Amino acid sequence: MLSIIFISIILSFLVSIGLLVYLLKQEQGTKEVKNISLLIQEGATTFLNRQYIGVAIFVVSFCFIIFFTLHSFPLIIAFILGALFSALAGRLGMTAATKSNGRTAWACEKSEEKGMKTAFFSGSVMSFLVIGLSLLGITLLFLIFGDSSVLFGFGFGASSIALFARVAGGIYTKSADIGADLVGKVEKKLPEDDPRNPAVIADLVGDNVGDVAGMGADLFESYSDAIIAAIAISSIAGAFFDSLLPLLISSLGVFSSVLTIPFVKGRNALTKGIIISSILMAVFSFIIINSWFQMELFYCILTGLVSGIIIGFVAIYYTSYDFSPTKEIVEEARTGPATAVLAGLGQGMMSSLIPIIIVSLSILISYHFASIYGIAIAAVGMLSTLGITLAIDSYGPVVDNAEGISEMAGLGKKTKERASRLDAIGNSTAALGKGFAIGSAALTALVLFVTYSEKTGIESINITNPGVVAGLLIGAVIPFIFSSMTIKAVSSTAAKVIEETRKQFEERIKKGEKPLYNRCVSIVTNSALKKMSLPTLLAIFFPIIIGLSLGKAALGGFLAGSISCGFVLALTMANSGGALDNAKKYIEDIENKKGTPWHSAAVVGDTVGDPLKDCAGPSLNILLKLMTIVSLVFFPLF
Repeated sequence: MLSIIFISIILSFLVSIGLLVYLLKQEQGTKEVKNISLLIQEGATTFLNRQYIGVAIFVVSFCFIIFFTLHSFPLIIAFILGALFSALAGRLGMTAATKSNGRTAWACEKSEEKGMKTAFFSGSVMSFLVIGLSLLGITLLFLIFGDSSVLFGFGFGASSIALFARVAGGIYTKSADIGADLVGKVEKKLPEDDPRNPAVIADLVGDNVGDVAGMGADLFESYSDAIIAAIAISSIAGAFFDSLLPLLISSLGVFSSVLTIPFVKGRNALTKGIIISSILMAVFSFIIINSWFQMELFYCILTGLVSGIIIGFVAIYYTSYDFSPTKEIVEEARTGPATAVLAGLGQGMMSSLIPIIIVSLSILISYHFASIYGIAIAAVGMLSTLGITLAIDSYGPVVDNAEGISEMAGLGKKTKERASRLDAIGNSTAALGKGFAIGSAALTALVLFVTYSEKTGIESINITNPGVVAGLLIGAVIPFIFSSMTIKAVSSTAAKVIEETRKQFEERIKKGEKPLYNRCVSIVTNSALKKMSLPTLLAIFFPIIIGLSLGKAALGGFLAGSISCGFVLALTMANSGGALDNAKKYIEDIENKKGTPWHSAAVVGDTVGDPLKDCAGPSLNILLKLMTIVSLVFFPLF
């Protein structure tokens, strides 16, 4: 069993390196394409370097806190390793993306199929890095220390860095995007990514730091926390053999994802990739479980796989402009931005129903077959095909950048249209990726919550207990407070970008002078790094404060309230934002009504949805798990 796990780790790294070498051999295009790509790469690298300085200070500070409160060197080692691997996954994935965006634009010059292949391979570099680093870290820590409690330190490190990355990257990318759209598209009636727009480079950089580096760290912690939760549950029962099963399932996912890569081509390539990888995963799991474990565990894996696919496709239904929910927003936008935004929020709220039912059924079914351990295995099964789902998610920002580069570099109408079609596919599949992330977050947070109950000896939570009720209500409001902070951060930063962009249009662009892109880049960089700390520290310190002041039972109520409210809020925001974004694209690409009041209303709707779907919403997935992991790490204090 261990040999399969280590072979999968080595295979993950080899595939990632092999694909990166292939990408670097591809043509970079014209001098203008190279220059724009270099600007994006420099902006993204500068931002991450400065972000990691702040993150390093946080990591060192918490090492001292863990040492003086818990006196555990293994926990400190695990915490550092989780933080380091999480940052590494995001950084290397972003490097692959920034080196591939120009190559993808140039590939679209030749064919749409080649452009899609280049972008997908770029996403695959990060997806297999995430898998390999996660499996390597967890496996080594578990084999060396033999204590699942040490793994909580790894999860704490991974979740902390992920939240910093998601919040900072989300503030960066959405502030720049809103500024570029409202001034460039609405006020000046310019095409998207027009080189005369001073905010356009900041916007393209944001796609990489938010939707690639941030997402890589995000799904690294989702994947890691799901495995850790399953190992912890089995370890409580003293079953070492069962404790290796989550690692084995994830290893089978590596093989199924690698075998799927050649099939990701042609019509509906990305959707086909998810289905094929899930089928292969089901086949491999059946063979292994039937040979070494009880068949009930296979049914749990299958439950997770099917649930993830259903939640993903529900997200596509509510966000793609091929279906009625988004088309209704398109029609509402005819009467102005207010009705467009209201329609988008309404669709987002409605979209939460089916995923809630699916996750609830998944919990009941997997619990029926294998109790709490079954729920944990279902969560691991849902994320087992991460090699493909994360590659597809990362594909989106790369083709978005490629479309922008083709516009700025003047590669021609045909190339721009090819990149635009690939970008439209990426918008739909991004919703699918978010669906997977949210669904697995709910299952993983629930299992971590049960683990907390087991570790602290809480058999049940009495909601007639005033302390528990207080904890429940405080926990329920935390996702809203956290979302308020992140949305307001985007709003205030975007206002600064808008002011700078308008100023440059008046002082430079009107005179025929080139825009100073670095000014907008500097604004969003400084603001994002300044505003990333408070929401993250809120998530870390609130559980500790509740546990110390109100006790372990109240903290249980706090976690229950945050998970139930945060799950629904994350679904609502992610799908509202996705639907509003694609309503705008429908008016642009299908109706061809750019520059009209109808289009302007949809652009405003999109700018409202942007921080919901790419900053506050995805960050909630991490928030829920981070608060539970913090409770598990520091529960001896309570």
